[in-house]
This record gives sequence, structure tokens and C-alpha cells, in this order.
Amino acid sequence: MIPSTICVAGLGVSGRAAARSLLRDGHHVVVVEARDGDRQRAAAAELAGLGAEVRFGAELPSEASLVVTSPGWRPDQPLLVAAAAKGVEVIGEVELAWRRRPEGAAPWLALTGTNGKTTAVRMLTAMLRAAGHDAVAVGNVGTPIVEAVEQPYDVLAVELSSFQLHWSSSLAPRAAAVLNVADDHLDWHGSMEEYARVKGRIYQRAGTIVCNADDPWSTRLAAPYAGQGSGAAPVTGFTLRVPARGQVGVVEDLLVDRAFVADPDGGAEELATLADVRPFAPHNVANALAAAALARAYGVPAAAVRQGLLDYVPDPHRIAHVARVEKVDYVDDSKATNPHAASASLAAYPSIVWVAGGLLKGAEVDDLVRRAAARLRGAVLLGADRARIREALARHASNVPVVEVEGQDTGVMDRVVTEAARLASPGDTVLLAPAGASLDMFADYGARGEAFARAVHRLASGSPR
Repeated sequence: MIPSTICVAGLGVSGRAAARSLLRDGHHVVVVEARDGDRQRAAAAELAGLGAEVRFGAELPSEASLVVTSPGWRPDQPLLVAAAAKGVEVIGEVELAWRRRPEGAAPWLALTGTNGKTTAVRMLTAMLRAAGHDAVAVGNVGTPIVEAVEQPYDVLAVELSSFQLHWSSSLAPRAAAVLNVADDHLDWHGSMEEYARVKGRIYQRAGTIVCNADDPWSTRLAAPYAGQGSGAAPVTGFTLRVPARGQVGVVEDLLVDRAFVADPDGGAEELATLADVRPFAPHNVANALAAAALARAYGVPAAAVRQGLLDYVPDPHRIAHVARVEKVDYVDDSKATNPHAASASLAAYPSIVWVAGGLLKGAEVDDLVRRAAARLRGAVLLGADRARIREALARHASNVPVVEVEGQDTGVMDRVVTEAARLASPGDTVLLAPAGASLDMFADYGARGEAFARAVHRLASGSPR
């Protein structure tokens, strides 16, 4: 049951969606926003027009008996600390949506992971639609869940971040997957163990559990639930190897299912081919297998899995080929915002001039550099934490030439691309896989990728800035 007076913390996308939904139900909504700017004032005016009370600051409203927080608000934020001290429950927009979903609402197929979430959830949505289901991608991508649960969809493909899972306690998806877990957001969660624990919350009440059999953390998080799920394969693994019983995996050039079939001991079903996975890279095959396992848990036929992969349109800045200039390929993977994602990207190419740097968010890069060292022909570093990457290169790839590009002006990426072109030889790939977040220099990872692409196109045309 939801109390009548509710504090919504934050005027972001999820906060506005939560406030609108609660107002439609007649609740007294007090929205609190810590930042005061033009965007926040415009959002406040919109919600005030709908009947919300909006306050700027960080003080807990004394009358609030529930707080719905934006996912990015850390638990040590003063308003949330005050709520905990008073015994006021704090939940997120995802948990609010789960509690408010009407009887007979669409089931959730949910996934989380350090990397690949958006790709996998969009692949999953395409598979569901190919099977004839009215499905939509929601959560950390696309439509806010609190709005989607009010619509008559057949099924929801739900992407959940660690922040969203931190503020969720009762979710019970039809099926749930943890794609992978690696160092990320440690500045928010405090430790790798806590970050992984929060990711594992997605499994607590799931009907079918899907884990990455090639990822130690994913399998460890799924292990306590073995035998507790429902259906033919309560705990289903996905793997880039030949699948065992109860897994989906790869046999030669085929994606095959040995989990959701009549005879998992003696039989398997072809789902798709490696050529159907676009853009092709090992980590994208893993994303496709995870999406397929979730879809199969919902009863999607094999033909729709393949058609969904063919229908899927990759989002920008995910190992996107920009251009070939003088027999050197330039690839934008600006979405590789942590070392785990960058490692997967680097593994897709044999000979690389690496463009890296940004905000590492507390993550270590030594393992990343050690694994990639044999593939590196050069590195061009930019951003706030470039020195840490340079030091790791000195330790583990001392023969690799390194160029640091200083500054945060609009011309930085042109200098980066010029230096990368100087280091590259025919047959190399200049790969933007930063291993860090973009906010030290750019509005977001998309802006960083677009700056890289523009600089590459200027290089190709021979035009100065």
C-alpha cells in the first residue's frame, strides 16, 4: 500500500515519471531537487501545474511517509540519510512501478550487468516482437517503467542498473539475467562485493534465472538459487562455448539451445548463426545468447530469436565503424565507459591504436592493459585519469608508443585522431574504447563518440577544423 504523502527525490526522467504517476492516483506529492538550474525550473513548473509541490534543496519533508528517489542519488545524500534515521522507507521508481502494477499486468523479463545491458535488452525486445508480442524496452533505457506498467503491453523487457536495484526490494520478474559483473561504480557502492551483491538482487524472486557461465561473478550470484526456479531450466547458463545440458551456447557457427527444449540431454535446437549477430564481436554474441535465453524462458520460438537478431538495429557508439582512411579502420565504441567494456572491445580487433581515457570511477586498468598488450600498436590518451592508464601501459606494455593529449577544449579530439593516425599502419584499427566515463570533458558518451566521428571525417576529407 502506498502512503498518501510521498516525497519524490529528484527531477530527472524517473523522478518526473514517478511524480506524474502518483499525482494521477491523487497522492500529495512533494518533489525535492538538490540542483537549481533552468532545466530543473522548467521541470518544476510542469509538475507544479499538475498539482505537485516542488522544493529546491535537500531537506526531507516532515510529512513524507515514503521517499521515491532518483536512482543516481547516493544513500549518503542528506535527505536519504534523514529518511533512514526517521524510519521512512526509501524506494526507487522501479520498485514503485512494481508495487503499482495492476492485476494481470505484463510480466517482466529483466536483466542487469556491468556491460551490454542496452544491447541485450533491445535484442530481447526485437525477439519478443518477432514472436508477435507487444513488447517494449523499459527501465534504464527507453520508457520509464512506472509509465509502462500502466499500458496494456504483453511483456516488458526491463534493463536495470545497479543504482535501480539498490532501491528495489520486491521485484519478481518472470526471468532475470546477470550478463556480467566487473569493476564499475565503485565510488557509488563502496566495494566490488557490494556492487555485485546489488546486481544479484535481480535473482531473488525470479521465476527463471539466466547466468553467464563464462563470468565468475554471474555464476556465483546464481549459485544459491540452483533448483529453486520454475520451468524446464530454472537456472540457465549462456556460454560462448559448446553448451552443456541446461545452457544456450555456440556450436561451430551456430547459436544453439540445450535448455528450453524437450530433451536437453540428447537434443538441441538451432536459434541463429553467428552471422546474424551485428555488429559481430564475442561480447555481442554473449549479449545475443542472454537475450535468447530470456526470450526462450518466455516461450519465444527459435525462428523468432533469429528474426529478432536480424531486426535489431544497434545503438550508436557501440563498436560502430566510422570510416576507413588510408587502409586504417576507425571504430567508435565510446559506450565502453569502464575497463570491462573496453577489454571486450579490444578483444574484437587484432591490431589496435587505442584511444582511451576519461573518469575511471575507482576502477583498476592493469588487467585490461595486460590482456590487450599483444594487440596494441599505440595508444593515445586523453581525459582526467589518463595518467593511470599511461602508468599501466608502462608496467604491462612498455614497448607500446603512448601519446597524451592535454586540454579539454573542443579541438582535443582532432588532436587525438591526428596522433592516432600517425601511430597507425595499414591494417590497424584506431579504436575509441575509453575505459572511462566522459563527463570530465563531454556531456555524455554520445557527445564523445560524435566528436571522434567528426574528427575522423575531417581527417578523411583532409579538411582542417
